Amino acid sequence: MAGPYYQQKDAIRQHGVEVFSSNYHLYGDLSMRVMDTLRVLLPRECVEVYSVDEAFLDISHIAPSQYQSFALHLRETIEMWTGIRVSVGVAPSKVLAKVANRLAKREKQKTACVTVMDSAEKMEAALTHFDVGDLWGIGSRYSRKLKDDFGINTAWQLRHMPEEWARKNLGGVVGVRMIRELNGIPCIPLKDPLETKKMISSTRMFGKPVYTLAELKEAVATFTSRAAEKLRRQGYAAGIIDVFVVTNGTQAGQYAYDPRSDHRYTILPRATNFTNELISFALPLVDQLFRPGFKYQKAGVILGQLVPDESVQGDLFAGKAKKNQKQLMETVDNINFSMRGDVLKYAASGLSRNWKMRQEMRSGKYTTRWEELFEIK
Repeated sequence: MAGPYYQQKDAIRQHGVEVFSSNYHLYGDLSMRVMDTLRVLLPRECVEVYSVDEAFLDISHIAPSQYQSFALHLRETIEMWTGIRVSVGVAPSKVLAKVANRLAKREKQKTACVTVMDSAEKMEAALTHFDVGDLWGIGSRYSRKLKDDFGINTAWQLRHMPEEWARKNLGGVVGVRMIRELNGIPCIPLKDPLETKKMISSTRMFGKPVYTLAELKEAVATFTSRAAEKLRRQGYAAGIIDVFVVTNGTQAGQYAYDPRSDHRYTILPRATNFTNELISFALPLVDQLFRPGFKYQKAGVILGQLVPDESVQGDLFAGKAKKNQKQLMETVDNINFSMRGDVLKYAASGLSRNWKMRQEMRSGKYTTRWEELFEIK
């Protein structure tokens, strides 16, 4: 992770470094294009979108002799269709595929960004010099423990540890699964893309520290609105709302950390995805969290206990206005989507929003805004 821009501004200018602010619209759109390309090249059920810039693919239907050529075809097609360069790692298990992918990045001049580990010799060559701390699923705490307590420094050493040892010293079933994955035995299946999510969140750093309750409420109301929009887009309703804040001390610099005061949650009387209802439950939580004099750097909203929207019990005694809420939310979403922005928003979200991320050096939203199309002169 890099340090704050303002701390290195002079050095950045001195060396002519290009700086860009976060551009979430562009990242999300290009990510979607890459993932859609994968779904064209492979059956949809063979693609698991793991994160905004990573996916796992099941290519067991392809002959092993074709792995290298298929991986190259995959990489070249993605770059040709989207302009995004990717690296591809092929191996018998997810953990080994992550290792192969890292090696493909590390030695891209030699591998053309593609590494296929399809033999015992290739696995040994890769794992012998692969730091155990770089393995997917081994955090810094376990890395220190493996190195300091057991003298295990490489993935190859870890691979040869007994499963019973892993059960005792490496997190039980999770450790056993790691040993098996390193031995090429797949234990982490591809997730169903239609699998029910456990939570949906919306969070951002503030463009400048927030000191007032009003601004903190505006931010939380804005994040609640975005999370509610995600809920509706994905066909869910939430049964619990959790609000959290992040502070780095008071204006005078003192800060006594209280782990009980950084988040609050409430269980909703009825699962909902209506923005106004979620905001009405979120804002009282901000009142409980706020402490005068503190500098707030970040806030967020997490919606949990998700259920399919169509399975929420209707209210026989609700008034007409209440029954029209669903149509109202659809109208708001359609207008905001077509206009590409918060054209319609609740007053609780604020008008000036001085706390927003500044993004003064953001590149254009080249693929999602007509007025920001890239111009070639």
